[in-house]
Amino acid sequence: MTGERKQADQDRAPGGKPQERQPKGAAGSVQSVDRAVSVLEILARHGEAGVTEIADELGVHKSTAFRLLGVLENRGLVGQAKDRGKYFLGAGVLRLAGAAAVRMDISQEGGPVCRELADELGETVNIAVLDDDAAVNIMQARGPASVTAQNWLGRRTPLHATSSGKVLLAHLPTTLREGLMARTLPRLTDRTVTGTAALRADLETVVEQGFAVAVEELEVGLAAVAAPVRAHDGKVIGALSASGPVYRVTEERLTELAKRTVAAAVELSRRMGYGF
Repeated sequence: MTGERKQADQDRAPGGKPQERQPKGAAGSVQSVDRAVSVLEILARHGEAGVTEIADELGVHKSTAFRLLGVLENRGLVGQAKDRGKYFLGAGVLRLAGAAAVRMDISQEGGPVCRELADELGETVNIAVLDDDAAVNIMQARGPASVTAQNWLGRRTPLHATSSGKVLLAHLPTTLREGLMARTLPRLTDRTVTGTAALRADLETVVEQGFAVAVEELEVGLAAVAAPVRAHDGKVIGALSASGPVYRVTEERLTELAKRTVAAAVELSRRMGYGF
């Protein structure tokens, strides 16, 4: 038997059907991700589908489709109607879509608020949201005095060393907050709070006074104040901050910045449906 004939026979499963080849390494991982996304798209189109239907659309064996569905079901991205054996999109998809919607909504509604506050204060104003164990800035506006300020848009910053991060951290559920604080917290400057007890006390103050302050905790020469942004249900979904150099943002001026930032955060929360 020639090598080509032998390979062709090996590529056929019992019954004469072509046997699916399993790619190895990184290529196989990418193909699995692509197929998993395709499964979600199939269910989005049809509402529900069985293993055979999904396998046919993917062009794979039922065993492969079943494995993909099993992984997606374990992550809550698909569910199964036990009486019919059909699969459908799970609650996990709604959770992901909801998180994306919140980011889009707060960016859209936050634009005018950010620009107005930046013009009023003359400093850099940001909106940050929680991204796993960091705060990520999704909106930024610069006041006339901040023309040389850094671009914070898209940057992930540590929760314990920024005013926005402290706001987000302070309003997390207790178990999650304590878990994040139990990690090793890097000291970025001489003023970074890294001790768990000290940070816990700091966060209690944030909740009590309604805003957070960070002076040279992330970078030497930088001061910032942040206030919570709430969704319609009262949950804190973001932090609105104003920052500038310490030679302008003195201790006395921080009080005024905090007052105006809190007022702007209340307005943005109102735009997000809070208080109605």
